[in-house]
Amino acid sequence: MKPFVPPRVLNADDYAMSAGVSRAIEILAGAWKISATSAFTTLPRWREDARRIRELRGQIAIGLHLNLTVGEPLGAIRSLAPSGTFPALGDVVRAAVLRRIHEGEARDEIRRQLDAFEDALGFPPDHVDGHQHVHVLPVVRGALIAEIAHRYASRPPLLRDPSESFTQVATKSPAKAKSLIVRGLAIGFRALARRSGLPINTGFSGFSAFDTTRPFREEMIAALDRRHETTTLKIVMCHPGFPDAELARLDPVTARRQQEHDALMDLAPPDAVIWHPQDTRIDRPVPNWKALAVGGIVL
Repeated sequence: MKPFVPPRVLNADDYAMSAGVSRAIEILAGAWKISATSAFTTLPRWREDARRIRELRGQIAIGLHLNLTVGEPLGAIRSLAPSGTFPALGDVVRAAVLRRIHEGEARDEIRRQLDAFEDALGFPPDHVDGHQHVHVLPVVRGALIAEIAHRYASRPPLLRDPSESFTQVATKSPAKAKSLIVRGLAIGFRALARRSGLPINTGFSGFSAFDTTRPFREEMIAALDRRHETTTLKIVMCHPGFPDAELARLDPVTARRQQEHDALMDLAPPDAVIWHPQDTRIDRPVPNWKALAVGGIVL
């Protein structure tokens, strides 16, 4: 009897951050090299790019990349962005940990970003995560989970838990400090999602130091390695893109994104990595993530 192989979703973050990032993700999706992407809905190019990614939904899952650190919010969130511009990640983390973010304002912004996703694509997100993992921060996670549980009660999207296991950190992660910091900030996220009855991944990998001297191919092979794993549904994160001036204004990671795109195009889709929906209609419901994790429990 063939052993159970845990499903793994290879997700390209940051769709609609820049023209180069969107184009790289579209190429990878069209070549069946990734299984999902997460999209910004707050940046100016979202509606333009949404028309193209919408046509690829038959090949990849498409989710919301909740943004609280880049550019401007879609509405007033005075407790976090009194000037009308999101602060840097460190300031967001500090405000969340000290509970200076108003949960009602955070939920309103989450609702606006979900509205922008649905208005442009015509369907709800298949999954939800956060740029720089802001979705797991104190206050923010409570607002997000409450909104998701209320809004998508019948078929909720998958929530991404970015906590790498200690084994993953010790043996495979090339960015151990970053991984452990995010794991610490995410304490309580999984338990709250479970209590709310929402699907959540049981495994995660993909943290990177974005070191251009280390071949990304090596990092990805290690991240996809499933030996000794007991997870039932694992998400592997990546950040492909083509560098351009637009990207340089918004994010310090530029040249490395080209390396990620090139390596992913070169890698044949490993067994059990690529998940593709059976129903390719644009208006199909979000994936039944619980059913996808056959042989184990997602929640």
